[in-house]
Amino acid sequence: MLPITKGWNAGQVTATGGPRRVVTGRAAAQLRACAPALLGYLAVRAVGVLILLVNQHSVPVLTRLGTLWDAHWYTDVATHGYRDDIGVYGVNGVPFSTRAFFPLYPLLIRAVTGVLPVSAPGAALAVAWAASLVAALGIFAVVAHRYNRRVGVITVVLWGALPHAAVQSMAYSESLFTALAAWSLHALQRRNWIRAGVLSLLAGLVRPTAAAVVAAVCLAAAVELVRRVRRREAEHGDAPAWWRIVLGAGLAPLGIVGYIGYVDHVRRSWSGYSYIQSAWGTQFDGGMGTARWLDQMFLSPGSPPQLLNQVVIALVVVAYVVLFLLALVQRQPLPWLVYGATILAVAIGSSSTDAARARFLVPAFVLLVPLAAGLSRVRSRASLGVLLGSAAVCSGFYGVYLVFANSYSP
Repeated sequence: MLPITKGWNAGQVTATGGPRRVVTGRAAAQLRACAPALLGYLAVRAVGVLILLVNQHSVPVLTRLGTLWDAHWYTDVATHGYRDDIGVYGVNGVPFSTRAFFPLYPLLIRAVTGVLPVSAPGAALAVAWAASLVAALGIFAVVAHRYNRRVGVITVVLWGALPHAAVQSMAYSESLFTALAAWSLHALQRRNWIRAGVLSLLAGLVRPTAAAVVAAVCLAAAVELVRRVRRREAEHGDAPAWWRIVLGAGLAPLGIVGYIGYVDHVRRSWSGYSYIQSAWGTQFDGGMGTARWLDQMFLSPGSPPQLLNQVVIALVVVAYVVLFLLALVQRQPLPWLVYGATILAVAIGSSSTDAARARFLVPAFVLLVPLAAGLSRVRSRASLGVLLGSAAVCSGFYGVYLVFANSYSP
């Protein structure tokens, strides 16, 4: 029996069976450490999908999940490649273009359809579901490294029980982006700068919100370099060489900058990508649109009755602002704060439809940590199970509304 040290990142194993046995023992230890988080995530998402199946409508659940709203655009890119001026027009008569959707998720869909006998929507779901599991493991690894396994598991379960967690089971790119972001932040914790930069680069090929990962990696690298200069630390032991830090920071923005630059080149305009995005009404207005929306909902007299999703989205946005303030008070790690703040700024500062604001916050898992840390103090497993189980059930029923009844993209 191999003696294994405690802790997610400890991983030290002593054995007399040689390097292969050491590696096997380390992998087994990490698998046992993350198993509760993975099983907890699978449980809450299974609840959500089961509730969808019980309440399914005329369209089969899997068909709906694989073709709803943005899922159609991703599978269209995977099947036909990028197309401009496809005959559909958005805000102010701007023609829709599939170049608004970043390429990595469609490329993975196309790769799966090239290997397996599945349709594009089926491949899109397979990629999204696999990515959600990788994201759950990454979230656990990041949080458990900073706190402990209990807080890590609770954070993962909370992420799977978000009001808009149904998106994690749809053919959307949020799960893939969250997976790359989480493991990039974990690489920063382990001081593996090149890995963090590569993962940030890949995240930049998934969603424009990768600016949050880029900011976290680059600012962490800048702080580390300044600290070394001030203290004149010698590079010895396990300290990474300075060029690794610089290389990681240099790689981080290449994905998002490269794709936006490509679209600008194709459109022959420095604002080509911004113009394409304007068809969806997606512009950064510094939060003016969000302020007007909240004012109309809660402060303006005689405002019309609000739909369920508008009320939930408003509550989610307010809750995330409070959670970010708690994260500041708790002095969470700088990369977490930068990543969470940037995701929050995108959600609040975007002029996109109100329905998308809560979905934009799905990858902001670091802002769930204050809540998870508080719940970790609940010593009764039964009480904690009731709380998390209730959240999963509520998320599941709200997911039915998002998938089948909502008039807007979730």
